[in-house]
Amino acid sequence: MKTILITVIALVMVLPMANCQSGKHHSEGCAERKEQKCSHSHRVKSGIEVLRDRGFDILKGKRVGLLTNPTGVDSDLNSTIDILHNAKDVKLVALYAPEHGVRGDIYAGAAVKDQKDSATGIPVYSVYGKNRKPSPEFLSNVDAVVFDIQDIGCRSYTFVSSMGLMMEACAEAGKEFVVLDRPNPLGGERVEGNLVEDGFYSFVSQFKIPYVYGLTLGELARMLNGEKMLKNGVQCKLTVVPMEGWKRNMLYEDTKLPWILPSPQVPQIVNAYYYPVSGIMGELGYISEGVGYTLPFQLFVAEWIDGKKLCERMNALNLPGIRFRTIYETPYFGKKQGISCSGVQVFITDYSKARLVEIQFLVMQELAKLYPDKKTFENCDKGRFRMFDIVCGSDYIRKTFSKTYTWESIKEFFEKDEKAFKERSSKYYLYK
Repeated sequence: MKTILITVIALVMVLPMANCQSGKHHSEGCAERKEQKCSHSHRVKSGIEVLRDRGFDILKGKRVGLLTNPTGVDSDLNSTIDILHNAKDVKLVALYAPEHGVRGDIYAGAAVKDQKDSATGIPVYSVYGKNRKPSPEFLSNVDAVVFDIQDIGCRSYTFVSSMGLMMEACAEAGKEFVVLDRPNPLGGERVEGNLVEDGFYSFVSQFKIPYVYGLTLGELARMLNGEKMLKNGVQCKLTVVPMEGWKRNMLYEDTKLPWILPSPQVPQIVNAYYYPVSGIMGELGYISEGVGYTLPFQLFVAEWIDGKKLCERMNALNLPGIRFRTIYETPYFGKKQGISCSGVQVFITDYSKARLVEIQFLVMQELAKLYPDKKTFENCDKGRFRMFDIVCGSDYIRKTFSKTYTWESIKEFFEKDEKAFKERSSKYYLYK
């Protein structure tokens, strides 16, 4: 068993920022909430900027590997690849490519191949292809692996898994692992969903955490290490370079950092807020969730839905912080391509009050009432059940919900782990 060594490079500097998590729709930006006004005079500094300000001290004289993608940038949009490549006394010798590749030139789900980075000539090793966990050979010529990727705060997003598997590989090979921390766009207070059960671990549910986990990746790395959640309980020599100025109640736009799309269907920060609203249901291919149109993850539409009726039913539920409107659209690609559809568009009107993940189950509930012959699990591709289950972290949700098509039938199970997880994970917080 390797000895745990967790080092936090700098004290977390809490800059004077007011909470911009307003009770208004996101598009209204900084608005008055609870008699407070946003008066941000500083922006958040990401981990790469903090590391640079410190003169790259922890990497000097070391051979460095970097696991990153296009989201690894500073506030002036300079790539972390180029920053480390040009850093004095830092020898960047390897790049590790997650889903979409280090430069973002690989489409979602497509295998990433080993190659050379065209800009720097540095070898690129794939961790999203035949090997998702780096082999000892891939780590043989590095002393430390640096991780710098912007996540979106959901368990099923594969960058969480890539980070954890690299931590395992570093622990087994005796290499250092460094996380350059970035904001959780959903904030650091929101936790939604059950923990993953045995038999349902996968690359979209790699660890025993909720669907929405309320941690930065630096904090999550500390938890995976500290709680011995990596395979066989291994622990790596972990260093987290914290952000400066980030608070748990911040949403991404509060940080004043640029948003770089982490994947093609999350082009704007608003898409990250809606990903948990419909992403699980989207695995079934049952109806369109907006992927293939201009509103990814914000819609529930199909050619057989009467949007007006569904909208009336959804608004009648009076969900806190959520409203719906009727929409008509024709997807350009993907599910329902070229088919005229109707349904609802979701609006988050008060983020602090809204529960996000349950919305898709409530939509399935109301559709089953409106169209008894169109019940979700009786009309979708049954070959997608396994993917749905592993994204949910359990088959209990599908099996139980499909008996009654009511959210109440699974609500207790879905929420059962949230409080305990928040308590357990709080000791790994780096930010207030």
